[in-house]
Amino acid sequence: MIGETAKISIEKTTTSKIDSVDFNNIKFGKHFSDHMFVAHYANGQWDELQIVPYGNISVSPACAALHYGQAIFEGMKAYKNKQGEVLVFRPYENAKRINISAKRMCIPEIPEDLFMEALTRLLQLDKNWVPTQEGASLYIRPFIFASEPVLGVRPAEEYTFMIITSPVGSYYGEPVNVKIETEYSRAADGGVGFAKAAGNYGAALYPAKLGQLKGYHQLVWTDAIEHKYIEESGTMNVFFHINNKLITPSLERKTTLPGVTRDSIIHIAKHWNIPIEEKRVSVQEVIEAIQNGTLKDAFGSGTAATIAQIKKIHFNGIDYELPPIENRELSNKLGQYLDCVKRGTEPDIFNWVMKIV
Repeated sequence: MIGETAKISIEKTTTSKIDSVDFNNIKFGKHFSDHMFVAHYANGQWDELQIVPYGNISVSPACAALHYGQAIFEGMKAYKNKQGEVLVFRPYENAKRINISAKRMCIPEIPEDLFMEALTRLLQLDKNWVPTQEGASLYIRPFIFASEPVLGVRPAEEYTFMIITSPVGSYYGEPVNVKIETEYSRAADGGVGFAKAAGNYGAALYPAKLGQLKGYHQLVWTDAIEHKYIEESGTMNVFFHINNKLITPSLERKTTLPGVTRDSIIHIAKHWNIPIEEKRVSVQEVIEAIQNGTLKDAFGSGTAATIAQIKKIHFNGIDYELPPIENRELSNKLGQYLDCVKRGTEPDIFNWVMKIV
């Protein structure tokens, strides 16, 4: 619910930081735009809607999110077309998904019209922060956290919803090496694996660090019971092109995040008449396909990376080299097509792109 008198107030910064950023050399997530959106939830409604200069916020040491983990977020991107207009890729899907996460984490939902209005007004104000350089974009981070100062294991009664933005370059500067994880687990049946909850990422940091120390960019997570079936890879969903069929782990067990890029790839593949199957993908199936030469391609998909081609897969002490990146027709074609749609140089046949005016 939104307060009856709710209206977004805007306080513009007096000094822009934009000239201090080298847009030709942007590190992912290190620079932030001039403004941010903030809203507060109390007494059963979202209110105090405002856009203010980007800056630190004040929370109580008893802030419920710090103690009990009620925090969720989204990730999306804005681009500029050749006419200088700002384009956002599938924002309504992010508006829907943040509420799926909110419901699972006992957080009050954000009305979709509030989400979209806040996003639009913020991007209108900071449109100059959307990069025009090749491979760059404006990363958008909406998030909600329990802000009530309370020590007690219960859903909080006060929350803060914010949107911040950050000009970014490529998330991965090169194809990734991954390790199939068979000891630690990311999610289990009945858990919160399908939600974009902050705790999912915190719990993954330690096993991911162990893999990185051995030279692997990401882990490929497997099921928590037998570690026989692939679920997702680090910050991405994962796809395998085997025997002319594109396969990806299904979402039935709710242990895998339903990625917006993942869904986009499925739609595109069907449109291109590429056989695609969502199913339980076994580790053994993938390893055998590598060994007998039927695996043509493997890649991760996500907002940050879009398409991250997998160069090497480690399993049970063996590094398996995958086909050369330059020979991979499907992932290269998908990556190029998605980038063109997002930047307005390819017809938007799926009506995925929203223009900010």
